[in-house]
Amino acid sequence: MGTVRATGLVKTFGTVVAVNDLSFEARAGEFLTLLGPSGCGKTTTLRLVAGLERPDRGEILVGDRPVSSAASGLFVPPERRGMGMVFQSYAIWPHMTVFENVAFPLRELRVARAEIRERVMAMLATVGLGDLHARPAPMLSGGQQQRVALARALVSNPQVLLLDEPLSNLDARLREEMRFELREMQARLGITSIFVTHDQAEAMTLSDRIVVMNAGRIEQEGSPEDVYQRPTTRFVMDFLGRANHLPARIGKGADGSLVAEVEESGCSVPVGGGWNVGEDVLLAFRPEAVEARAAQRDGAWVGLVRSSVYVSGHVEYVVEIGKFTVRATGPEDARLPHDARAQLCVSPRAVRIWPRGGGPNGGTR
Repeated sequence: MGTVRATGLVKTFGTVVAVNDLSFEARAGEFLTLLGPSGCGKTTTLRLVAGLERPDRGEILVGDRPVSSAASGLFVPPERRGMGMVFQSYAIWPHMTVFENVAFPLRELRVARAEIRERVMAMLATVGLGDLHARPAPMLSGGQQQRVALARALVSNPQVLLLDEPLSNLDARLREEMRFELREMQARLGITSIFVTHDQAEAMTLSDRIVVMNAGRIEQEGSPEDVYQRPTTRFVMDFLGRANHLPARIGKGADGSLVAEVEESGCSVPVGGGWNVGEDVLLAFRPEAVEARAAQRDGAWVGLVRSSVYVSGHVEYVVEIGKFTVRATGPEDARLPHDARAQLCVSPRAVRIWPRGGGPNGGTR
């Protein structure tokens, strides 16, 4: 297992800065995901690690071994980095059988024929394709081709596995199945893996840690729970699922403590230190952090149900409070009708507060 450490990576294409002073570490045996929208630099970062691109600045180490250093001019070619890679397109050779596709990198390394057969068959058994070793590659399903590409990347016992959106060409059901298969295999083999995706569900399912990228930089990194439940910037909050956004102003509650008062609604939430009375802010919280119940009386966070839909064991609501709407959830066995009065139970711990006018990437205090 190899640790991958990148420091100060910069990569430009003409006037476009694809990767901008990027530093991260994939620990030994870890499944690390680079997550972000199209054009954020995640695939370019993976290609820099693989040796398919040269960085303009920065350094990459695998374990204690430098494989790329712009300062010294060091650049180890891809085939000598001890890495396996699975591409979005799989890159399966159509004129070869399953066995021949997986054996290809071993033949390039001039491994003995008997050892090639032993290692290829063992790897095909690992990915569940042992009985299909003689099948022509074009006769495989999409999921089977993905497994062949994975077996080919792993058969040479690489220190690091790189995966560039390998599940994106599968249908929704198979993609979900393959997420769990891929995660189970990676954990069983204990191989350091760097995975690139724009799919938040894939990142949440597969990752030990997630690096959220935007415009060539890191917005936040941490466990799936950290980046989803405790986003540090508005970009991360909005990219990783849905969020309610309400304009508010810092004031003082009845006990003298600081609160954020939602404009023209009578609603407020307590806030910590670091804010000034009168400061304009934006409250953000996820719909699943808000429970809608039948309102017994008037008061704060009471509104009218404007719409509701049933979704996988719960009900999702749009509730109108003053001039704003709030998305919330509730139990399926107590569904509130249209125009019913709803009490919203907002957990203060789930509320993130951004300075108003701080831009889409502004952080909390």
